[in-house]
Amino acid sequence: MIIYNVTVNIDESIHEEWLTWIKEHIPQVLGTGKFEKVTLTKVLVEEDMGGQTYSIQYRSYSREALDAYYREDAEKMRIEGLKKFADKMLAFRTELQIVDEYTVNFK
Repeated sequence: MIIYNVTVNIDESIHEEWLTWIKEHIPQVLGTGKFEKVTLTKVLVEEDMGGQTYSIQYRSYSREALDAYYREDAEKMRIEGLKKFADKMLAFRTELQIVDEYTVNFK
């Protein structure tokens, strides 16, 4: 499984508006059918540039599904955020491959 990770730094002046928007945007991305699960996390380390930083982790069904997202949907999804928030948002994207997952249950 591949995680498509989008890390976004948001200017304080639009933080609340962006947070509302991203919570509407994520279901639209899921609606493409290319991802099975999304985790929205807040980065707790303070950035020198200021603002609030978030990581949105989209779990793809497969490499093929992620590639199809890039071909069919990614540009449209990116443009929407860029038009709305322009220079008040800085985003970068990475791909992560899950190697193993572990859990523990203490009783």
